[in-house]
Amino acid sequence: MSLPYNQELISRAKELRKNMTPQENMLWHRYLKSYPIRFQRQKTIKSFIADFYCHKARLIIEIDGSQHYTEQGLAYDNERTAILKEFNLEVIRFSNYDINTNFESVCMEIDKVVKKRISLLNE
Repeated sequence: MSLPYNQELISRAKELRKNMTPQENMLWHRYLKSYPIRFQRQKTIKSFIADFYCHKARLIIEIDGSQHYTEQGLAYDNERTAILKEFNLEVIRFSNYDINTNFESVCMEIDKVVKKRISLLNE
């Protein structure tokens, strides 16, 4: 099943791919780029751009900066996650701090969630 997307977001997604945050860059180059199951960067889904997306696991990974921890940011993220769940997508979030200080734990958690999601989807 292909996901809906807004064609107008494609150029913005390409721009974000070229200008990833240091934490997104670190996660991509040190882990997801060579992960045995394919991930995409800055994937357009509906009217959103997900930081990372794995189709096989139907998993979105978001790397959150400080703006996501404001009242407005939390409300927006909760609404966005609810919409994405309607497409049987799972959203997991890590803070920039997590990436900077607990990188190996983040990678282990991603691997665990990917494997769990693939197992559930194949039942």
